[in-house]
Amino acid sequence: MPLSLPVVQRTRKHTRTIKIEAFAREDGLWDIDACIADIKTRDIQLASGVHPANTPIHELWLRLTIDTQFNIIEVETASDAVPYPGYCDTIGPDYRKMVGLNLRSGFRHQLKQLLSGTHGCTHLTELAQILPTAAFQAFAGEALNDSDDDLQNQKPFELDRCHALRTDGAAVAKYYPRWARTPPADISGNPAS
Repeated sequence: MPLSLPVVQRTRKHTRTIKIEAFAREDGLWDIDACIADIKTRDIQLASGVHPANTPIHELWLRLTIDTQFNIIEVETASDAVPYPGYCDTIGPDYRKMVGLNLRSGFRHQLKQLLSGTHGCTHLTELAQILPTAAFQAFAGEALNDSDDDLQNQKPFELDRCHALRTDGAAVAKYYPRWARTPPADISGNPAS
């Protein structure tokens, strides 16, 4: 178990699971299948009625079909469990608005403009937001080849997207020296730490 054992007695009340799988297709495209599910450990009263314990209150699916340049070619959704049947499950077709977006270029901003708030489903939009990094992980060592000429001249996607891989940091200096930059100096002229 990666976290320490709890020191106080606890009772689980809710479980959210997110599952993402990537599939290389025979036609050269990729499918990124994602599911988000919420389960309560007790019956809960909703305006639509009582939702029974230990059954999904949300179970929503999203499939993006993408090419190797991260362009979204097709989108499919499914709503297997929703708290307000006949209402929550009607927004799925609107997610086709993502067709034509690119997961590497302004995707989260464009997604928010197209499908946030009442223009989408909170859970499907939340799920879509994590798909760029999932797709990148799927492509690493498969669809992305660091020897490709195009990639030789582009800063690697993962740089400056997290603390460890900041271009003024030691990991980039060690593993990506071409893209390393000197940390800015502090007021005294010493490199900032």
